[in-house]
Amino acid sequence: MNALANMAAEVPENPLIPPIPELVIGLIAFFIVFGILAKKFLPNINKVLEERRKQIEGRIEEAEATQAEAQQVLADYRAQLADARHEAARLRQEAQEQGATLIAEMRAEGQRQREEIIAAGHAQIEADRKQAALSLRQDVGKLATELAGKLVGESLEDVARQSRTIDRFLDEVEAKAASDATKAEAGR
Repeated sequence: MNALANMAAEVPENPLIPPIPELVIGLIAFFIVFGILAKKFLPNINKVLEERRKQIEGRIEEAEATQAEAQQVLADYRAQLADARHEAARLRQEAQEQGATLIAEMRAEGQRQREEIIAAGHAQIEADRKQAALSLRQDVGKLATELAGKLVGESLEDVARQSRTIDRFLDEVEAKAASDATKAEAGR
C-alpha cells in the first residue's frame, strides 16, 4: 500500500512544463549564447546590412538621376520632333504657294501663247484672203476681158486700160454687196 500511496501522492507531471532546474539552466545557456552572438556576429550583420542599404540607396539615386536624364532627353526629342513637324509644314506650305504661283504663271504664259497663235492665225487668214481676193480679181478680170473681147470681136489687150476697167467693175460689185449687207442688217 505504500507504493500506492506514493503514487497517489505524486501528482502527474505535465510534459509541456519542464522541471525548474532544467528551465534555469536553459535560460542561462540561452543568454550566454545570445550575448556571444550579440557581441561577435551582430556588429558584422549590422555592418553588412548598412553596406547593403547604402548600395541600394546609391542605386536608387543613380536610377533617379538616369530617369531624370532620360526625361530630359525625351523632352528634347519631343521638342526637336515638334520643330521638325513645324518646319515640314512650313516647307509644304511654301511648296504649295510656289506651285500655285508656277501654275498661275504657266496659265498666263499659255494664254499669251494662245493669243499670239490666234493673232498669227488671223493675220495669216487675212493675208490668204487678200491673196485669194487678188488672185480672184485677176482671174475674173482675165475672164471678163476674154468674154468682152469675144462679145466685141476685138482683142482688149491694153493691160492698163484692162486693169482700170476690172478694178472699177469689182469696186462697184463690192460697193453694191456692202450696201446690200447694210440694208439686210438694218432690216433685222
